Amino acid sequence: MDPIVRTHSGLVRGAILDGASVFKGIPYAAPPFGACRLRPPQPVPPWSGARDTLAFGPTPAHAPYPPPIDTFLPELSTPGEDCLTLNLWSPALGSAHRPVVVWIPGGMFEYHGTSASPWYDGSRFARDGVVCVTINYRVGAEGFLDLGAGNANRGLLDQLAALEWVRDNIAVFGGDPDNVTIFGQSAGAMSVALLLAVPRARGLFRRAIAQSGAADYTSTRATAGRIAREFSAKLGVAPTREAIAALPIERVIAGQVAMRADLEAQPDPVRWGSEVSASMLPWQPVIDGEVLPAEPLERIAAGAGAGVDLLVGTNDDEQRLFLVSVGGIEEVPETIPAGIIAAYGLPVDATRAAYRAAGRGSSAGDLLAAIQTDGYWRLPAIRLADAHAMRPGAARTFMYEFAWRSPQFGGQLGASHTLEIPFVFDTLGRGTEILWGPAPPQPLADTMHTAWVAFAARGECPWPAYDPARRATMRFDTTSGVVDDPRAAERSLWAVSRTVS
Repeated sequence: MDPIVRTHSGLVRGAILDGASVFKGIPYAAPPFGACRLRPPQPVPPWSGARDTLAFGPTPAHAPYPPPIDTFLPELSTPGEDCLTLNLWSPALGSAHRPVVVWIPGGMFEYHGTSASPWYDGSRFARDGVVCVTINYRVGAEGFLDLGAGNANRGLLDQLAALEWVRDNIAVFGGDPDNVTIFGQSAGAMSVALLLAVPRARGLFRRAIAQSGAADYTSTRATAGRIAREFSAKLGVAPTREAIAALPIERVIAGQVAMRADLEAQPDPVRWGSEVSASMLPWQPVIDGEVLPAEPLERIAAGAGAGVDLLVGTNDDEQRLFLVSVGGIEEVPETIPAGIIAAYGLPVDATRAAYRAAGRGSSAGDLLAAIQTDGYWRLPAIRLADAHAMRPGAARTFMYEFAWRSPQFGGQLGASHTLEIPFVFDTLGRGTEILWGPAPPQPLADTMHTAWVAFAARGECPWPAYDPARRATMRFDTTSGVVDDPRAAERSLWAVSRTVS
């Protein structure tokens, strides 16, 4: 018999798949169109009868991934307006009080925005006694165009609305609302880190996992204003909610694509603002004084999120996905890494020597990938871990690195961005071959997935907690183990620099 559960908005009918009760496309907020367009999420209108929740909901409006990335990152795109939905896999309905994980997908705050990917299937978490929830949220201009007057960060507000839905409804699905872990990757991990600093998020989750994303990338109101003016000029309308909401969604997406092309062609900080020219994220969240009262990392260091257990980490070769996939890593001129090193405020000769001594800069392309991996991904993660761990009396902090190197692209891909996801979800083989190859190590998936389950259930990891003195870090590979302060020589070079956000 199909499972039927009563939520606060009405009955939902799911299905039994692989022993789990599965519900897909449950609305947590009203469709963000019509009167709700470009506004904070609104309550779901109640319904009568049992609503079928058997398929992923519509995909939030988003720009297409640029090639060739679009061929690597699968999603099930479904048109429609009722896109603020979530999906749920439960091992046992009713009063089971199981731990809960809530997945926030990535996509540069511009692409994707949906959990309808075979990589994010939550059935393995349900198999192991955890209720898994995956969410959609608005991205791009629909989610993050700052329209002033308390109308910024709609994508973050969507995430908060989904977490409030979990708080209010998860018990009838067998979950424990007092034992919720949020986790995400890339922009999803950045969202996780920012939610630690959001006052309204307090009490909505007990633990947090940030995979390849931290708290460095936000815009000031001044920079967000620049983006709004640039974007409205691109669309040929006034920078107001009324003017932009009157446009067809296709025109808004076309404007995003055009603006992305302009930004990449000329990332001038005078035009775009220093934060966006450094991050290349025009739709990153905004320090608006309301949802985000101040710089997130400073709030975390001051105690925001101190009661939340934190697991944070990165992949060894994050940036190689973007360089290798376009076939450009072997063509990088020798002058490019030096310019990037200098832009980060690092000593060029000493940095080049340290990275090459560590085997991370044998060619100009390799050096560029390593510098960008550390500057954009690894060092922000370390800063987040330091800020959280140094607070007296704070909950525990754990750190990891993902080191397994893919054999694809002649072995050049390394341990790139996104590569850890199906190991965490234990979903190897579900359209993963192009990046992972035909035989990725299932024992590594067993190890990582088990660690994520243990952290979600009890706040425990099978390695020592992180502190800025020892910096104990679990390195996940075919043989995993703890390393204290990995790549300390490179890290120490960054002590005098800070990635501009």
